[in-house]
Amino acid sequence: MATVTARNPWLDIPLEDYEGHMSLPSIGQAPMLADQLQRLLQQRSPASLAVIGCAGGNGLERIAAGTVQRVIAVDINPRYLDEARTRHAGRLPADHEFICADVQSVDLRFGPVDLIYAALIFEYVDLSSALATLQRNCRPEGTLAVLLQLPTSEQPEVSPSPYRSLGALAPILRLVSPEALRSAAAAAGFAAEDSCRIELASGKHFSLQVFRAAAASTAGNRR
Repeated sequence: MATVTARNPWLDIPLEDYEGHMSLPSIGQAPMLADQLQRLLQQRSPASLAVIGCAGGNGLERIAAGTVQRVIAVDINPRYLDEARTRHAGRLPADHEFICADVQSVDLRFGPVDLIYAALIFEYVDLSSALATLQRNCRPEGTLAVLLQLPTSEQPEVSPSPYRSLGALAPILRLVSPEALRSAAAAAGFAAEDSCRIELASGKHFSLQVFRAAAASTAGNRR
């Protein structure tokens, strides 16, 4: 009997709902995602960057002209990518690409980059599958930065808002602990390098986990 695969709810959430929700003053996650990417770019000065789950941008607007030579933007929703391309393609470096793909897919391959930014992605995917994808798309000794939502007793996992379409995410959202991420990342060839905790005015907490990919010889032995 054939297995029926459920449709990913992210394919049916309008971009205006997602961005409206994330930008609400009571939530404030949109500026936080962009702030963290900007900070990473300033600290790491990568020549190449991949933003996983770019939606309509999620920080692409923070890439200063002339600082990054190559940009890859990935999202599972083709309508999100269309809008991101319309907004940002003209200001990105000539070497850029918008890719419609699931980060869990073995088919997601692009030339490895120096920095991968995956913000609020692991709550919705299989940990080992997504990390395997990111490992093969990260340069040896490159950087993987992961932003995780942390549990809080005072706040629901999906914040209430007027944008009811986001309620479809509740059944698939699974918070990942920093400890579980570090363990899975180590198995995939990423060594923990740095971390910081972020608290928003809404009361929600997040963790930015930064990893270093294995050197070329070690990474090659894992494939």
